[in-house]
Order: sequence, then structure tokens, then C-alpha cells
Amino acid sequence: MIFESKSDPGCIFLPKMFWRTLAWPCALNIRGAAVSDLSRNLYMHLRFIISLILAGLIAPEIFAQDKSQPTVDELVAKNIEAKGGATALHDLQSLRLTGKLLVQIGAQIELAYLQIKKRADEVRTEASLQGMTQIQAYDGKEGWTVSPFFGRKDPERMSADDVKALIEDSEIDGALVDWQTKGSSVEYLGTEDVDGTPAHKLKVVRKNGDVSFVYLDPDHFLEIRILTERTRHGAQEEEETDLGDYEKAGGVFVPTSIESGRKGAQDKQRIIIDKVEANVPVDDAVFHFPASK
Repeated sequence: MIFESKSDPGCIFLPKMFWRTLAWPCALNIRGAAVSDLSRNLYMHLRFIISLILAGLIAPEIFAQDKSQPTVDELVAKNIEAKGGATALHDLQSLRLTGKLLVQIGAQIELAYLQIKKRADEVRTEASLQGMTQIQAYDGKEGWTVSPFFGRKDPERMSADDVKALIEDSEIDGALVDWQTKGSSVEYLGTEDVDGTPAHKLKVVRKNGDVSFVYLDPDHFLEIRILTERTRHGAQEEEETDLGDYEKAGGVFVPTSIESGRKGAQDKQRIIIDKVEANVPVDDAVFHFPASK
């Protein structure tokens, strides 16, 4: 019903019921928006609270995992201690290892084996059979070889690529000790299975670019495997060496069982050391290229 104002003809009044009817939908819309905003705010608030709770539960676990993860310095320190300690390693100036070399060439062949190491970075390795002796030596600057089993009885200088393995052999302490001084970088890569042992894996990048993956026993922290990737004559090669049966000489533990060869190969050569002598007198001449007669 519509009313006209008596005091002001032409002015029309709408009844209160009309305004109430018009106001209800608006009020409902306002309440709906308010409820929607409230629900959204509650949802966001709950999500925030749940996130905080989950973070509180997960963070200690992550922290514990990070805390239990050893560092490179810790593992190197444990490796040094396991070998006999820094003082014993420093006092070890030479090693003389004698034993046998077992090689698979169809059948197994046994050769007499001798290796002499002397600081700094000198090594000579001999393998003898039936009066012939294979020699490989490095004097800290150059390497040379005598290969009578291949018909070469005169000493020959080795190429830079061929001498890489000898340089690694010359390290009395191994690849990890004094790695900074050697110009290497070391990275810890976690643990990896080595014949059923969850060994600590360290990546050693030498200054010449070759890479050695050193595996440490989780209980004794001694090397049990070394996988070396090196470039030789333009080709990439992998050499896997397993170490064991450590014996103490001159206060330092030395592996007396060494098996090496191409990764995954079945014909790896094996060295069994019968005698380890520490700090024996060694003439430097045995490492140098022989003078012409």
C-alpha cells in the first residue's frame, strides 16, 4: 500500500513492511559474506597452527639427522687416529713390504712382490718370476719402468698419464691425510654398501683432476675400498682397490691384503703382504732412473 503525504502533496511514503522486506535479503547477503570471510579466516588460521605443529615435530628429527651426519674433518680425524695417530704417521718415514702377487692369466700365476715407499713421494714396486723382474718406480718427479715380461729389459721413462697410479701409491698416509696440503678437495657423500658394510664414502678430487672415492669402515674408520676414476691417454678408466687385513708397523696400521683391477672385473690381481718393515734405511738411488752404463 502506498501513502501520499498530507503536508507535502506529491511526496509518497512506502510502508515500513516494504523496507523490512527489502532489508532481509540485504541482511542475509551481508551475513553470508561475513560467514564466508569468517570460515576462510578460521581455515587459514588452522592451517597456520597445523603447520607450526608439524614444523615442531619434524624440526627435531631433521636436526638430529644433521647432527648425526659426520663432517669431512671428523672422518679424516678418525681415519688418522685409526691408523695410529698423527705423531706415528709423521714419524713413519719409509715402508718395505714383501709378499706375493697373484695374477689371473687363464690360470693363477704367483710372483714375488716387493714395494718400498719413502717420504716424500717416492715408491718402487717389483714383481719377480723365473729370474725376471718387472720394475715401476717414481722419485717424486718422474716415473720409469722395466718390463722384461713384454720383452723390454732396459729402463724406460713413463708418460705423465702412466705415472698417475704410482704417484698415488707413493702416499704413505693415503689420500685423506693432509688433503689440503696436497691440493685436493674432499666431500662427504654419505654411506654406501661395500660387500654388506655401510661404509662412509668420501670423494677426493686431486689437483690433476683425477677422482678417488674412498670408503671407510664405519666401525674402525680405515680404508676398505678405493675407487679411482682417471683419464689415461684420452680415455676414462676406473680402478677398484679393496684393502684389508691391517697390521701394525712403526705404530701405523698398514693393509696387507690388496686386491685391485678394473671395476667389476673378475680377474683382479691380489697382493698378499707377508712382512711389513717400518723406517728401514733406503737409498734414494733405487727410485731414480738408472744412469747409463
